[in-house]
Amino acid sequence: MKILVTGGAGFIGSWIADTFIVEGHEVVILDDLSTGREENISKGAQFIKCDIRDLDSVDQIISDFKPDVIDHHAAQIDVRKSVDNPMHDAGINIIGTLNLVESSLKHGVKKFIFASTGGAIYGEPEIIPADESTDPYPISPYGTSKYAIEKYLGYYNYVHGFDYVALRYANVYGPRQNPHGEAGVIAIFCSRILLGSACTIFGDGGQTRDYVYVEDVAKANLLSLSAPVGSYNIGTGLETSVNDLISELKKSSGTDFEVQYGEERPGEVQSISLETSLAEKTLGWKPNVDLAEGIQKTWDWFNSESKR
Repeated sequence: MKILVTGGAGFIGSWIADTFIVEGHEVVILDDLSTGREENISKGAQFIKCDIRDLDSVDQIISDFKPDVIDHHAAQIDVRKSVDNPMHDAGINIIGTLNLVESSLKHGVKKFIFASTGGAIYGEPEIIPADESTDPYPISPYGTSKYAIEKYLGYYNYVHGFDYVALRYANVYGPRQNPHGEAGVIAIFCSRILLGSACTIFGDGGQTRDYVYVEDVAKANLLSLSAPVGSYNIGTGLETSVNDLISELKKSSGTDFEVQYGEERPGEVQSISLETSLAEKTLGWKPNVDLAEGIQKTWDWFNSESKR
């Protein structure tokens, strides 16, 4: 297949592009390099620098490449930045995405895979782990923008028969995550440990998340190429507190680093994990890398990069 991966120079997108290429697909990567890195770009892919908010450029790229599939990971992904500037978040995550969808319809793209969020779309659900029947109640502009696109995709499917899959990610972590330009507490902590700086926890550290390893996420995207229309949780079903993350990082790094506590930040949920039986049943997907193994792999990568 011919696959356009937006955000393919970023953390998750680059893993996905690599996975598609290994499977023999032809890949073009579209990225504006605002947070993505050139060194992440797959050697077997063509790269085009472009901002998804530029409709004319987006349309020209899709017209020229004629992809069978668009795998859309270009986004503003920082919850705190979305709280500070909701219009900027919406400009990228809503308008930019609609540019891609409209052009996909125009040029006959057969499937649209969308990186949604499970960590932010459900808000503070009464039942955890949350499954896909849980009412979305996002409490940040970021979560709201992702949910809005899912509703738009539902509209395009109903009216135009547009084929899509929305993957509601838990907190994705792993090698290549950018501790400066992208969200990800594990990457931030790894970077600070290597700098000899204190790791700051906002709140008491009891807040929980569902952490899923990036290689497992890339596999979910591969399986989505043949998946039926719908939204699917991609996580582990397990809650891990920030304090527990600190304990795992101390084991992996062999370092008793300093930890500081600060005030809670607005727009962030207190507890979430994702129930993933729908993805297992329908996609044939389940996570393979547990947290201890994933954190060790992530730490080893950051440690190796710091010595280059």
